[in-house]
Amino acid sequence: MKIVAVIPAYNEEQRIRNSAEDAGRFVDTVVVVDDCSKDKTGEVALTAGAHVLRHEINRGQGAALQTGTDYAVQNLEADIIVHFDADGQMQGADIPKMIEPILNSEVDIVLGSRFLGAESNMPLSRRLTLWLALLFTRLVSGIKISDTHNGFRALSKYSAQNIKISLDRMAHASEILDLIKLKNLKFVERPVMIKYTADTLAKGQSFMSGFIVLKDFIKSKFID
Repeated sequence: MKIVAVIPAYNEEQRIRNSAEDAGRFVDTVVVVDDCSKDKTGEVALTAGAHVLRHEINRGQGAALQTGTDYAVQNLEADIIVHFDADGQMQGADIPKMIEPILNSEVDIVLGSRFLGAESNMPLSRRLTLWLALLFTRLVSGIKISDTHNGFRALSKYSAQNIKISLDRMAHASEILDLIKLKNLKFVERPVMIKYTADTLAKGQSFMSGFIVLKDFIKSKFID
């Protein structure tokens, strides 16, 4: 079984080496998708041993994940694809338990959760935003899940071929859950550790950006 980590990255030259090397300890290959960074993200990722793909315009995390996932399946013949963040919040040590249910042929996709027992230093404001997103997702998609916008996930080759992300930016997380329900893919959640810092919180979703994500998802689902 070939396991490939896909890491979308934008202006992460200070953190991409650690993230790529951390994930690389638990997978066969790391693919970094440089989403038209203005710094040396791509160059640093190369020195960390990653395959590096580059968008010539900044398209967003959803587009970067789809680019990397397609490359992993089509060019690297990956059997399992792990979506992993560039900012150091995720822990490579969680990868084995994320891929285990797929290795055992129990499910098609494994979703990481910050709310299933793993310790977290998540601020209250972030918890509130995620709680609102959870309620919305359950209402719209009908999928019962504890953490709707955690980017840590593992996909079998089958699920990767059936989940095609069309929303380029952050609304892709809701779109993926919608596609899991639509395609009747088997999934399970696993607790993961997410470590927040002042820098990552500043770059992450705010309460207002959360509403923008929901707006984009609603537009794509009911209007476009």
